[in-house]
Amino acid sequence: MAHDVQAAALPPLRQVTEDFASDKQAFSVPWGKAMMWIFLLSDTFIFTCFLTSYMNVRISTTKPWPHPSEVFSLNIGGQDIPLILIAIMTFVLITSSGTMALAVNYGYRRNRRYTVLLMVATALLGATFVSMQAFEWTKLILEGVRPWGNPWGAPQFGSAFFMITGFHGLHVSAGVIYLLTVARRVHNGFYEKRGSYETVEIAGLYWHFVDLVWVFIFAFFYLW
Repeated sequence: MAHDVQAAALPPLRQVTEDFASDKQAFSVPWGKAMMWIFLLSDTFIFTCFLTSYMNVRISTTKPWPHPSEVFSLNIGGQDIPLILIAIMTFVLITSSGTMALAVNYGYRRNRRYTVLLMVATALLGATFVSMQAFEWTKLILEGVRPWGNPWGAPQFGSAFFMITGFHGLHVSAGVIYLLTVARRVHNGFYEKRGSYETVEIAGLYWHFVDLVWVFIFAFFYLW
């Protein structure tokens, strides 16, 4: 008798699975957005470990650390201009964050044309950033920077620089592909059929995270 009462008090298995699978009942946000936040949180831990290790290595090394104005200078018209390329790269990436925010705004307005144009513009700015980063890498490699050494001082500089900026560049490259894929679906009316443009906002979360991480990398590598 007690067993029957206990069984009756439990909800049917079907109801439990429906509650678990529902977007709004399990979380206050859709599953896609919740999973993106979890992914970004895990990525935050990774970048935090990288930057913390970088600080530890830089502080503890006995050899002089290369000065950013000396390493990251660009010769224009016969004159070395420090950090000019990095400043342009940062401007490009911050601008892409603005175009992505506008894309999300127009997405929720159901303006398919402007959403696609702004997402493509964001992807092009991201591709420009990666291209400039590849140019920077090529320049440093030709000047003798390697993961195991460099002409300016502490050998750990090369390994830290290539690992952290390369990992971030990989995120930007993946983001460009991600944005173009979502933009294509917006253009084809895929999200209008589903009745929601939340995927555009989820892509925006990823892109803003990539931009935010670059602010910390910029401060740690190029200003310190």
